[in-house]
Amino acid sequence: MAFANPVVIVDALGLSEGERVADLGCGAGYFTVAASDRVGETGAVYAVDIQSELVTKARSLDPTKRENIHFITADLEVPGSTHLGAGVVDTTLLINVLFQLSDITPALTEAVRITRPGGRLLIIDWTDSFGGLGPPEEYVVSAEAARGAAEAAGCTCEPFTQAGDHHWGLLCSRA
Repeated sequence: MAFANPVVIVDALGLSEGERVADLGCGAGYFTVAASDRVGETGAVYAVDIQSELVTKARSLDPTKRENIHFITADLEVPGSTHLGAGVVDTTLLINVLFQLSDITPALTEAVRITRPGGRLLIIDWTDSFGGLGPPEEYVVSAEAARGAAEAAGCTCEPFTQAGDHHWGLLCSRA
């Protein structure tokens, strides 16, 4: 039984030194730190979450206070709330976020907006509730629904197979 592993997933993306990454719905910051390690001092990671407590927790995962991580509190269901410019990041992560949203369209639209043309959007979420291990069944978002919203926002998507046994993944390219 394998769960979504931040290091494995970030390594599979092949992030490079100097890239700019947005971790939307960063939660406790595990993917933020893994991405920061890969993009190095010349790169940047924007760690975004609606819960200021989680942004604080994400900061605590970075005891060295890396200068390439920028923490932002924002509501992904409000267009433009990240205050990031259009096309400023190379790769955007939306991992275990969609099931928490009342409407996935604004978050995917914002993710696409901040990702540069030709950039990538990685979406990973739960495939099922797994008897309470994952989100309640009524909150589970299908890969098909996410693909439809991402493609409507201007992406083409392919399956991302390194998401773990309990998650589906899509790797999308922004037009």
